[in-house]
Amino acid sequence: MILLVEDNEDDAALALRAFRKHEPTREIHVAEDGVAALEFLHGTTGTAPASPLPRVVLLDLKLPRLDGFQVLERIRQEPRTSHLPVVMLTSSAEHIDIERCYALGANSYVRKPISFTEFLEAAKQLDDYWHSLNLGVPRS
Repeated sequence: MILLVEDNEDDAALALRAFRKHEPTREIHVAEDGVAALEFLHGTTGTAPASPLPRVVLLDLKLPRLDGFQVLERIRQEPRTSHLPVVMLTSSAEHIDIERCYALGANSYVRKPISFTEFLEAAKQLDDYWHSLNLGVPRS
């Protein structure tokens, strides 16, 4: 399962379309802001917590309520989620943003592709890596 944290409806729809074209059965949960993402991961809403947790979190930087930096920091501070792979999927190519994300514990930083073709290729590579090639932290 993928947790996509994206407030822009068009970007979320594009990402969903790209991931589903590559892997139609992949479960994807979309959180529209940072608070909703943390509530999903920790089960503090009517939505049951992800159990098992997602294989990867795709996290935008510019989000309402809690931005991507704050969400990443809280994911890393919580024992239940500290090991989760977090890929920053954002439009920012600012060096300061990239450095800060890695300093906070991001596993990867990907600039959002502009076209659907580019997004499809990025989705394929992300999905193949995090769901096929990468061995996650063993769960007891």
